Amino acid sequence: MKIDIRDLTIESTHAHLVKGDFSAIELAQAYLDEIASKNQEINAYLEVYEDVISQAKHADSLFAQKKATLLTGIPLAVKDNILIQGKIASASSKMLENYKATYDATVISKLKKEGVVFLGRTNMDEFAMGSSTENSAYGVTKNPHDTSRVPGGSSGGSASAVAGFLALGSLGSDTGGSIRQPASFCGCVGLKPTYGAVSRSGLMAMGSSLDQIGPITKTVTDAEIIYKAIQGKDALDSTSIDEALYPIHAKKNILGIPKGLLEQKGLHKDVVSNFKESIEKLKGLGFMIQEIDVPDMSQALSIYYILMPAEVSSNLARFDGVKYGFHAEGKDLLDEYLNTRREGFGKEVRRRILLGTYVLSTGYYDAYYNKAVALKEAMTEDFKKIFSEVDVILTPTTPTPAFKIGEKTSDPLEMYLADIFTVTANIVGVPALSLPSGFSKAGDKKLPLGIQFMAAHGNESMLFEVGKKFLGEKL
Repeated sequence: MKIDIRDLTIESTHAHLVKGDFSAIELAQAYLDEIASKNQEINAYLEVYEDVISQAKHADSLFAQKKATLLTGIPLAVKDNILIQGKIASASSKMLENYKATYDATVISKLKKEGVVFLGRTNMDEFAMGSSTENSAYGVTKNPHDTSRVPGGSSGGSASAVAGFLALGSLGSDTGGSIRQPASFCGCVGLKPTYGAVSRSGLMAMGSSLDQIGPITKTVTDAEIIYKAIQGKDALDSTSIDEALYPIHAKKNILGIPKGLLEQKGLHKDVVSNFKESIEKLKGLGFMIQEIDVPDMSQALSIYYILMPAEVSSNLARFDGVKYGFHAEGKDLLDEYLNTRREGFGKEVRRRILLGTYVLSTGYYDAYYNKAVALKEAMTEDFKKIFSEVDVILTPTTPTPAFKIGEKTSDPLEMYLADIFTVTANIVGVPALSLPSGFSKAGDKKLPLGIQFMAAHGNESMLFEVGKKFLGEKL
């Protein structure tokens, strides 16, 4: 049969592979052909792996031996900051342009056991720092819905690959919205799991107390399948948590909306109207809607842009040009350090290192960093109370649809505001799911919009249930 990759989901693909409608090799080749046709324009992939067909051949052998799982032969894309042994992982930075991973990230090990086919590594903002994938050292990724616009970031390549039918699903990482924001801009489903639910071993660290790996997919069911395959406690990540330790929350069928949410400045009119329409849709699905007080939510962005750069400055100190990665010559050791970091890191990475070093410096540590940590802890307690009253908190995923390439690059603060709704979930560590909720018309283009659902720690199952109802998927 002719493979129509536009209509495929993980479950339908598995059914076709089991029936023998097509093989894993034929499926992989269909995606490789699509990548060859479109990637030069979109720039979702930095590299397509040479061993895709041999991976697919292995998947076919698992089907022949009746050892296949739901994910066997499924073609996935991987963000360029997740390690695959023997493959380049550059974090879209000149600093690591030739670095080959010496081991598999835990999520990759788990998916290899399932027989997944990894198509290639996707473009991203350098070291995951950005909201547009314009900070890559290897060019801008474009939004498949309108190639004059950004796909979001920092997992823009992963979202663009799924939206452009260049992968059936993908892995991204989310520090302050880097899965959900590009998923929203590209009309995909994006999951940021509970902090600790998915191992970070083999993920290049940006903000260690905030980072999580998660899936970007076409459906909620696909996101759930990938999440269940990669989640779980890992001895290689001391922050990973056993799912059984999370408290069980009784279902109330109540969705909470923060008071004054739609009165914030900078919200696009189509985002506001679409969110209101989504609320009515959820009411029609039998959910009760309740306004809630979230005392510290207005400070979330400020907290994030203190904690995240502080962790960035610590995590990126290792890139000194001595042990591995890019190296620039100098007249002495200090000069080599300075030249290496000046030439190896892009502008946004250098900006965040400077910000982080500043807030951690003597005289400012107490004034900024300690206050941000205290507010983070207070906000976490607030959310525990809120989730004793409601099942899920609703917000738009982003304040605007996808913006034009180059529109915000001259104003970093304007770019940072793209994370206004997403950073809270990372600060308090709860799971959050972005779903496509409609479109904004821009000329002859339809730009996707997204709605975000947040649930209590460990309550991904609630997100999947609400998300499937919202999108009309089978429960």
